[in-house]
Amino acid sequence: MAIVFEEVVPSAEEFCDMRVRADLSAKSIEAAKMGLPNSLYGISARENGRLIAMGRVVGDGGCNFEVVDVAVDPTYQGRGLGKKVMQYIDEYLASAVLEGSYVSMIADEPIFYQKLGYRLVSPSSQGMTKKFLSK
Repeated sequence: MAIVFEEVVPSAEEFCDMRVRADLSAKSIEAAKMGLPNSLYGISARENGRLIAMGRVVGDGGCNFEVVDVAVDPTYQGRGLGKKVMQYIDEYLASAVLEGSYVSMIADEPIFYQKLGYRLVSPSSQGMTKKFLSK
């Protein structure tokens, strides 16, 4: 069966499962149920109804946009699905970003994104994170 792309975020359960399968950090179902509806944009790829790739854009919709949760099931990697997910994301961004808007991401695989036109911002800027204890 053909792979179908849908411009929607996956369910919270699918999202959490895909992150683990794709070797990204685990997220709780509670966090996913809260966060996914707040996405600015989502893309899901499915084969036979099963989620095999995904990506999202989050932010405020004007000043800041962040590309997040780009993941491909390991059994489907190397087939261009990540590139296709990013093509959908870039098309969304091209229609939504305004002059002066900031598009960012934390890239686990920077070479992949550089091939798609993204660039590292260091040393002029550095990505940062802070861990918070859960409630």
